[in-house]
Amino acid sequence: MLPRGVPRAQHQTGSGATLRHAPQDEPPASATPHRAALRRGIEQFNTGRFFDAHETWEEIWLRSPEPEKTFLQGIIQVAAAFHHYSRGNPRGARSLLEAALRRLARFPVVYDGIALGALRAAAERWAAALAEGRNPEPERVPRIELAGND
Repeated sequence: MLPRGVPRAQHQTGSGATLRHAPQDEPPASATPHRAALRRGIEQFNTGRFFDAHETWEEIWLRSPEPEKTFLQGIIQVAAAFHHYSRGNPRGARSLLEAALRRLARFPVVYDGIALGALRAAAERWAAALAEGRNPEPERVPRIELAGND
């Protein structure tokens, strides 16, 4: 979903860069074929069931076309990162967060009804803390929030 008054072909990403894309790059939230599974994965992620979220999203990732496939790969990697962190593997968590951020960088601040900018910002903070050898406050694991009236 684009902010009001912003042409579909151009809008700002969370980093301030202008993103240009074809209309199919941002599916309408109501038209996403795997909406229920996406939502189920968000619920699993937000309750700390990162492995389950990873598995749920992987099922729909396998059948998804681009750009949805890349978006799902990114959030799958975020879930896998927090699963690794919860199992005592901060190095693996950092590597997965960095890979996820590279994949998710091309998407707008809100994508497929998800507040992606907030998730990216939190993942960046965690990756930076892990790179510095700091504990990134495990009690403050980010949540995936829905945007707008979704």
